[in-house]
Formats: sequence, C-alpha cells, structure tokens
Amino acid sequence: MLEVKNICRSFDSFVALDQISLKIEAGEFFTLLGPSGCGKTTLLRMIAGFDQPDSGEILLDGKNILKLAPEKRPIHTIFQNYALFPHMTVEQNIAFPLRMAGCAPQEIKTRVTKALEDVRLPDKGQSYPAQLSGGQKQRVAIARALVNHPRLLLLDEPLSALDAKLREQMQLELINLQKEIGITFVYVTHDQGEALALSHRVAVMNNGAVVQVEEPSRLYGFPNSRFVANFIGQCNLLAGEVLSIQKDRVTVELDGLGQIQTLLPHGVEIQPGQACTLTLRPEKTRISATLTPETDEVHFKGVVHDMLYLGDVTVYKVELENGKVVDTLLANSAPGRARFFEVDDPVEIAWRFDAGHLVLS
Repeated sequence: MLEVKNICRSFDSFVALDQISLKIEAGEFFTLLGPSGCGKTTLLRMIAGFDQPDSGEILLDGKNILKLAPEKRPIHTIFQNYALFPHMTVEQNIAFPLRMAGCAPQEIKTRVTKALEDVRLPDKGQSYPAQLSGGQKQRVAIARALVNHPRLLLLDEPLSALDAKLREQMQLELINLQKEIGITFVYVTHDQGEALALSHRVAVMNNGAVVQVEEPSRLYGFPNSRFVANFIGQCNLLAGEVLSIQKDRVTVELDGLGQIQTLLPHGVEIQPGQACTLTLRPEKTRISATLTPETDEVHFKGVVHDMLYLGDVTVYKVELENGKVVDTLLANSAPGRARFFEVDDPVEIAWRFDAGHLVLS
C-alpha cells in the first residue's frame, strides 16, 4: 500500500535520512522504532507531507504523493499532544475536518456519531478536552483522524505522555481499534516494549538508516546486529571470534569465557577468524546455588555482583570466575516473599548452546 523508495534528507551537514526504503502492507500496524534523532519522525513528516525529501519517492497505492499538499493526501496524523481545540466540544473537534471538507450537516452528524462509537466514547460528545482523561483525549484524537476515512493513519509517539498503567491500557485499545477499522497504522516510538506489543512489523532505525525490519518475535529473538540486540530489551553482548563451523554449529572463542558452541545463524555468511558477538537474553539462562549441567549446556560458576528487583522478576549480575559479568533473570514466582540471592552469594549459571544468537561484529 505504501512504499518509501530511496528517501534522503539532510539539514546542512546533518544527514537525517540516508537512502530509506520500506514497503508497508494494507491493514498493517507498522512501527518505526529507534533512539531520539534517528530520523523516524522526519520520515513520518514526509509521509504526511509536512516536509519534503531531497531525493526519493513516496508511493501510496502505486502513485507518487510527494507533490500533493498534506490536506490533499488520504492520510491523517495524530501527534503526541493530540492537538485538540480546547474551546470546542468533543463532537465539534471530531466534526472539524468534515466541516473543512464541506460535508453536509446531516452527514457530519452521522459520521461523528459513528466515530464516537468506534472509540467507545458515545457519551462524551458534549464534553470539552479539559474534562477528559489522557486516554480519552487520545481516543478523541483518533476519532477525529478517522472520521473522514483516511487510507493511512500516522501516530507520532501518541502514548508517551501517559502514565505506565494508562499506556498499557491504551496499547490494548489501539490494537483492538486497528483490528476493527482495518486501516493501516504507521506508528513512531522510541519505546521498545510498546513497539513489540503493538506491531505486525517493526523497522528499527539508527543514524538515519533502517537497520532491520522484522515481526516483533523475530526482531527480539534474532537481531541482525549488536545495535538491535542492545536496543531491543535486555541482552548480554559477549564479544569473540569464530573458530570453526560444523554443520549447524559454530565454535567461538568468547572474550573472558573461552570456547563455546552455539547455533549457526540462518542466512548469515560466517567464516573462521571473523569477529562476532553472542547475543544472549537474560531469561534464556539458568541460575541456582548449584546446577547440574544438562546436555548441550554451557556452564559457569560465579558470585552475585549486583541485583535489580523488578517485581515479577529479579535481574542478577553474576561475576564469573574470570571476571566477566553476565546478566541472568529469575522469576519471583514463589508464593509469599520471593527468596533472593544476595550480593556475594556463590551461584552457578548455564544456558543451552542454542539459547544465544550469533551476529557478526
């Protein structure tokens, strides 16, 4: 439905976007994810028509829309602050784009009523924005954006101003709403958890480039670089060198850990002597006072160097005998107060040979 082709944009000597190309399917919830300054909002503004690229094309249903003014594009944008008119009621806010388009009064009334039902605010039509909660304001902004049936809805960090509990609730609202109305969402965020929870696919951006596009579970489990592994959730990054390859396994020499075997990553050309990084999620490891290594497990002894209690889990930083520190995770699932390891407690950790994912570095 939407294709971004070789988009470039510079501001003086700063390269904001460098040869960006993406394809977004109809009905998809697609997220642009990356740190501040990576170019994601600049790209969203170009799709909306608020900025122009130095070169490249943006195609909607196969037609280049770069020469169309923002109001002529079948696209609406929801901003972080919602941009509601404070002196207008909810109904008047939602009706505004229809009035600007010259729609008949009866049609406006019908479509506003339907939009309020779609966002589950049928009783808030006569309220003013100041009388609404953050979540309700966000739904009004969505209703206003959807009332004239855009082909594409752009959302620029719309949940960032909400508290954690409300943000989680609104994530579920967005998922369900997008399923119900079936239009394409392009969503911008720097929140990795939000991107994983909401999206059909995620494009990770860094320094003006798209570094990986993948569905959330594969993005988390099979990052293609140290940057993606480190940016998406918690991850141990264990540097080393490829020693040899045997069928589906790779023997690597990890700095400070010695030789271990890991799974050969699919679709990556690996040669002995190459620098590499084993990306290992803390939840893929085991920790205990004593462990009996299972078949195909890597096993180390160490002591608890530090710990971070997060409620449902505790992250332990384990200093191994060779001085290397590895993060591991333990669920606080026991009834009553969980029993923790303390700093300086001796522990053992282990992980299966296929628990980590190898990337070249």
